[in-house]
Amino acid sequence: MQPDENKSDFMQKLDLVKDKSKLKYSDIIYMKQAEEVAIQKALKYKYTRRKCNIAAVSLACLVVGIYAYTIHAVKQETFLDNLDEPEKIIEKPTSNTNLS
Repeated sequence: MQPDENKSDFMQKLDLVKDKSKLKYSDIIYMKQAEEVAIQKALKYKYTRRKCNIAAVSLACLVVGIYAYTIHAVKQETFLDNLDEPEKIIEKPTSNTNLS
């Protein structure tokens, strides 16, 4: 037995053009009010999402700036360039021919 769309537990989809005669005037008003609430929520989330994107881009720019400055500052340091390597001491093998 296949479930019929008309007898399902969910509300049926409504085509406003076809089913306009089935709707009461109050139903249409409630639908418009619900649509307005949904639009207001969407605008609120859109504003919040924009603020979050601006914050993310700002933080990313800050991180890239700090990284670039650090790389630039390290390239300028010359304290290791002035250091001379210590001379290697070559030891001559001592010939101990005294084998006892």
